[in-house]
Amino acid sequence: MNTRIAYFLIAFLSLQLITAQEIPDKKEVLHYMQLTNKYFMEKWPDVGKTIVTNKERPSNIWTRGVYYEGLMALHEIYPKEEYYNYAYDWAEFHNWSFRHGAANRNADDYCAAQTYIDLYNLEPDSKKLKATKACMNMLLNTPQLDDWSWIDAIQMGMPVFAKLGVLENDERYFDKMYDMYMFTRDKHGDNGLYNPKDGLWWRDADFDPPYTEPNGEDSYWSRGNGWVIGALAKTLSIIPEDAPHREQYIIDLKSMAQALVPIQRKDGFWNVSLHDPTHYGGKETSGTALFVYGMAYGINNGILDREKYLPVVIKGWDAMVKEAVHKNGFLGYLQSTGKEPKDGQPLSYDKVPDFEDYGLGCFLLAGAEVYRLN
Repeated sequence: MNTRIAYFLIAFLSLQLITAQEIPDKKEVLHYMQLTNKYFMEKWPDVGKTIVTNKERPSNIWTRGVYYEGLMALHEIYPKEEYYNYAYDWAEFHNWSFRHGAANRNADDYCAAQTYIDLYNLEPDSKKLKATKACMNMLLNTPQLDDWSWIDAIQMGMPVFAKLGVLENDERYFDKMYDMYMFTRDKHGDNGLYNPKDGLWWRDADFDPPYTEPNGEDSYWSRGNGWVIGALAKTLSIIPEDAPHREQYIIDLKSMAQALVPIQRKDGFWNVSLHDPTHYGGKETSGTALFVYGMAYGINNGILDREKYLPVVIKGWDAMVKEAVHKNGFLGYLQSTGKEPKDGQPLSYDKVPDFEDYGLGCFLLAGAEVYRLN
């Protein structure tokens, strides 16, 4: 009996040692988060400076909104006045409102409200949520459910409903969020944008069948699917354990995670075309970061099996920090804005995308969950 106990003790300790060696060191994770964020803040010291690419855009559009989601995630695990001020000054510059004001059904615009609500929760002041509440109440009290006709919008919009539902202690926000999510899931396009058979999503109605990738497979865009699993993780992190419809989000997150495991590249990244690695195959950072974020959240909260998914998360994180992060904090292999594999191609270690902000936001969200791994 003593021999058996000793054997199992050795095996247990060995497993603990292997796990401890595999999980990224918290200090290293925080280092990469701070390094990449420092690069961006130094490049964009003026929070109100417009973004000029093919045209001029204000700095509260969705790309910057996603960045500030990531910054607030960094601030949550490592509170720093510099981070808070950078976000607060941005919100103040835009009067805590959106590109086209409060009468706004475009989730790309009201994505900024995620950070406005976070800042309000840190220091309540009614002015901070005047536009947010006006926009959300308009959405809540009008019958339309079809606003999120592209899957990116799920990530931009769902967490706003979730945060406001918690803040107002009002389940109507949870119900409306669910109805809009399920309309996108099951009704947009011919039969919804989610394919339960494959556990993945078509980006919008332009890409559901009969549209295919060059190899004849369904078109599943990496970052688009990343937005969805990221939205599910973030929403689950916000709403209460007994919130209505929570189980649906858990089911969908688990299905997506299961679908992503076998198509992870050997180097740890995911291709921009998830079912056609020959269609602009290669490393891509934004989709990879969102997948790491979603799965790491699932592990940390007992939704995903640790033994199965931890190696996937670690492999993805290691790939990004070793192959995409430059010494100065610039992120390589980041696909520019778009909606399909061909957009912003070809990618490379040194190529600067049209917007650098949203990719960093995704990376910081991933880092915050990897930091929490035990």
